[in-house]
Amino acid sequence: MNAEYLNYNREVNPAEVDALISDIKKRVSKEKSESDLRTCLSLIDLTSLNSTDPITKGGSMAKKVSEFSAHYPNIDNVAAICVYPPLVKAVRDNLTDKKVQIAAVGAGFPSSQTFIEVKVDECVRTVKAGADEIDIVISLGTFLSGDHQVVFDEIATIKKSLGKAHLKVILETGALPDYEAIRLASLISMEAGADFIKTSTGKMEPAATLEAAVVMCMAIKDFYAKHGKKIGFKPAGGMVSPEDALGYLLVVRRILGEEWINPSLFRLGASRLANNLLTEITGKQVNYF
Repeated sequence: MNAEYLNYNREVNPAEVDALISDIKKRVSKEKSESDLRTCLSLIDLTSLNSTDPITKGGSMAKKVSEFSAHYPNIDNVAAICVYPPLVKAVRDNLTDKKVQIAAVGAGFPSSQTFIEVKVDECVRTVKAGADEIDIVISLGTFLSGDHQVVFDEIATIKKSLGKAHLKVILETGALPDYEAIRLASLISMEAGADFIKTSTGKMEPAATLEAAVVMCMAIKDFYAKHGKKIGFKPAGGMVSPEDALGYLLVVRRILGEEWINPSLFRLGASRLANNLLTEITGKQVNYF
């Protein structure tokens, strides 16, 4: 049992959160630059998580990402492709840009309502199929019931099973009742071994919000101060416009600093966002992805 997450101050100052968000919203349009738009594109986990996705969708996504540099040689590619487990092999077989990571959801995504043995088995199988990263959801019902140690133990067990693959833990912040709950879920996830903490599945409303991002990044900062270990942050769900992406970029920059602005520590989970960023960067309508 590791209850290190209990040794943090769990309180969050709502006025501090609101003031920071208010300032960031004012700065998004004023500070928008092509450089930041390009950075946002390079941070994207290009995502398709539809129940209707055929296996071939993984292959077609991988081919487009692989050919991206030929079409846009002066623009950095996306950071990763994120799909359901059955599509991973098709992505792996068709992805030639080795800088792009393969991410997959697992552990009973998006509800996390299954047995821990099933969660572990699915994640292990998905890594064997070729995934570099696994995105899981915390057991929300368990967390909201107050069984925080069970949530910790599940995350730790899954992390241990993954070998070198990275683990992103989704808090589903829209289902959490307040800032303190978001902070606690963040701390539990990081102390249990998460390499990234992520806002949302995109399957519930609200999905990613600047409020959740601020609280989570503050928790990451405190974890780093305590352990000297950098944990990544990934907002996901509801990001469509370049301004949406820039808002999260400014949150990370303000709280965690420029050293977090790279794909190893910051991702944007999205689908339509990539084309919208490309449209803004190139100055013409783009529907590449």
